[in-house]
Amino acid sequence: MIPQTFKEVIDLGDGREISIETGKLAKQAHGSVVVQSGKCMLLCTVVSNYHAADVDFLPLTVDYREKFAAAGRYPGGFFKREARPSDGEVLTMRLVDRVLRPLFPKDYHSETQVMIQLMSHDDEVMPDAMAGLAASAAIQLSDFPFECPISEARVGRVNGEFVINPTRAQLEESDIDMMIGASADSVMMVEGEMDEISEEEMADAIKFAHEAIKVQCAAQVKLAEAFGKKEVREYEPAVEDEDLAKKIHDMVYDKTYAIAKAGSAKHERGEAFSKIKEEVFESFSEEEQDELGKLIHKYVAKAQKSAIRNLTLDEGLRLDGRKTDEIRPIWCEVDYLPSTHGSSIFTRGETQALATVTLGTSREANQIDMPSYEGEERFYLHYNFPPFSTGEARPIRGTSRREVGHGNLAQRALKGMVPEDCPYTVRVVSEILESNGSSSMATVCAGTMAMMDAGVQLKKPVSGIAMGLISDADTGKYAVLSDILGDEDHLGDMDFKVTGTEDGITACQMDIKVKGLSYEILVNALKQAREGRLHILGKITETIATPNAEVKDHAPTMVTRRIPNEFIGALIGPGGKVIQELQKETETTIVINEDPVTEEGIVEVLGVGSKGIDAVMAKIDSLLFKPEVGSVYEVKVIKMLDFGAVVEYVDAPGNEVLLHVSELAWERTENVSDVVNMGDVFDVKYFGVDPRTRKEKVSRKAILPKPEGYVARPPRDNNDRGGRGRDNRGRDNRGRDNRRDDRRPRNDKKED
Repeated sequence: MIPQTFKEVIDLGDGREISIETGKLAKQAHGSVVVQSGKCMLLCTVVSNYHAADVDFLPLTVDYREKFAAAGRYPGGFFKREARPSDGEVLTMRLVDRVLRPLFPKDYHSETQVMIQLMSHDDEVMPDAMAGLAASAAIQLSDFPFECPISEARVGRVNGEFVINPTRAQLEESDIDMMIGASADSVMMVEGEMDEISEEEMADAIKFAHEAIKVQCAAQVKLAEAFGKKEVREYEPAVEDEDLAKKIHDMVYDKTYAIAKAGSAKHERGEAFSKIKEEVFESFSEEEQDELGKLIHKYVAKAQKSAIRNLTLDEGLRLDGRKTDEIRPIWCEVDYLPSTHGSSIFTRGETQALATVTLGTSREANQIDMPSYEGEERFYLHYNFPPFSTGEARPIRGTSRREVGHGNLAQRALKGMVPEDCPYTVRVVSEILESNGSSSMATVCAGTMAMMDAGVQLKKPVSGIAMGLISDADTGKYAVLSDILGDEDHLGDMDFKVTGTEDGITACQMDIKVKGLSYEILVNALKQAREGRLHILGKITETIATPNAEVKDHAPTMVTRRIPNEFIGALIGPGGKVIQELQKETETTIVINEDPVTEEGIVEVLGVGSKGIDAVMAKIDSLLFKPEVGSVYEVKVIKMLDFGAVVEYVDAPGNEVLLHVSELAWERTENVSDVVNMGDVFDVKYFGVDPRTRKEKVSRKAILPKPEGYVARPPRDNNDRGGRGRDNRGRDNRGRDNRRDDRRPRNDKKED
């Protein structure tokens, strides 16, 4: 018997719906839901251990996977099984994690897993937009200590109208692609890309998405009430000692305030803060340290955070001595690496990124193979964050989720400025060599300069800045911090990264940690970010104002040519022989694709220098060459025959035609070599296809003057060949009755 199910339906307002159902699947999980829109179905399960782990943080794992069976497909590769998550899945995990994590109690340390699976795919529904809703709905059905329901929604803008959870087709026409995470009363996370929109437009998009999220949160509450809201589990709260906290605050606060106000460098400041902590520990006995060590660490950090925040709110000063809107010193350089196709260094304060650019053909495009999306990227960016960039030594175990996320943000910031007609596949790699505050924004700046250095004709340069916010709800004070440090990233109420051109925002990423942040503060913060972006953009354009007109001498040049579909086979040749030999001879790379609309062949030729590319273009021209009737062409003799000469069009090598002996000269020609020889170059006239021979006809004599006294030979009479008509061939007189009668039968001959 099918168990009882509970269901809530959310109306998206345009005929589409999202349903949340529980009670049928995965009932041993602490909470499980199926979220469905159209044919798209997500299963989300949540489980949290009842015993706390021996850590001082929340060990939360958010896992999002798309099953290929959901789209009726097999996994690619040799092993037909889903393996490590794709970048797209990792990015969805990060989006959900960033909204959920702050809503668990800070002292809740039980191992917690949120698992979201795409079980059925619909081409018209983008599943990542419903992952946050699924996670929160499952948690609402559990007994976890969780502050309030949340949801996430994607917002687009098509023809000036905002759309919630647009289809992929709508998204291609949209100038906004933003994902917003929020509770019913507070926006908590924003991430997306835009087509140079204003700060006010961005705020309007967030408001629009928030209204839809409020409806989704209310649906979760109704579902939990119908299902039966569970009592929140009891867990062992963190031990607190108010007297100890006050004692440490008094020991730490003033000293920290003084160090913070001094405006020192990162390592100097870090050593001074560490010394304060050592002094605090030394004031306790070894027994007290063993017993209270975790609390001492906690209260020292709390006091230091309070001192630094108050310094900024009260005096407008920051850890390194800057004012709130001041940008750290910047220096830039391009063409630093001699062998790359493009390179740049961007250094801002103690953050440094070295970017490289590699140019290639469509063969080097990044292939995306997910159940929910198949395609390719002709522009992509990779971000690497080695441990030495922060002065640390730690093991490197593949690309981290953080590296995937930061690289994706920088890629989204830049990709809209790469022209659609850019012939190359462009790969940007950012190596972070130093880090103290927003290496992802340094990547955007370095990537911009490296592409311009490589000769990629960017529409406009892009810069990025990381911002922070410190606020006090009691006093109403707040301070927006431009170009935040790594330490300021942790102690603020909001950190957000904004990228854009001089005309508008191209990408953003926000994590808002304070409840009820007003849109007025948000817009003010975005406007201050714009001032910082433009300042940084000025430093970039001082270094390289416009893209280089040409690629570097050692970099490949790309030439694209369209050819009719019927000529593709001739260019490739049997078994690829023609194209392979051509690539070898010309030292080029040739890629042929077919336009899905026009079915034309798109030929990409990549080579260093013009010699090889010109040779390939000449070969293509020769394939496409079609002589016009009545026109005169220069030809070269390439083969001598008894009945004529094979000639090749000089302007179309490889295109051959027979010049018959009768068309060499007006006089009778006994030997072809009497008139022309191998390698001779001369003009011929093209007459098209001869109706008698059904072969192309060219003539040398047609463009020569007739000899004086020349008399044309009378045409041959096919009905009278030398007095012997067709009826006198004698074949009819050789009847079967005229055979010799004495001829032995075949069998008799065999017997002999």
